[in-house]
Amino acid sequence: MTRSLRNRLPLLLAAVWTIATSGAAEAQKRGGILKLFDPGSPANMSMLEPPTIQGEMPMMGVFNNLIVFDQHKPQVSLESIVPDLATEWAWNEDGTELSFRLRQGVR
Repeated sequence: MTRSLRNRLPLLLAAVWTIATSGAAEAQKRGGILKLFDPGSPANMSMLEPPTIQGEMPMMGVFNNLIVFDQHKPQVSLESIVPDLATEWAWNEDGTELSFRLRQGVR
């Protein structure tokens, strides 16, 4: 290797690394694993007690929900709601009460 190439190699490697990592957020792929950084850890396993998302978020994957949004649809909407523990749901005539019918064996 010549002396000038040896002197420029760190700069060249830094440029290649910058180019390679700069477009990482531009191209999104379907599927995969979403990794989130969580600076804290929950005090307990209850999703009802913690006052912040730091206590709720780690437990969201542990517990089921009555309904969830379809993860295969690109946008969250009323039409993308799918059952989880509930099999069906309906509003009362006044629109003030929502009733859920649960899957068999759910308490």
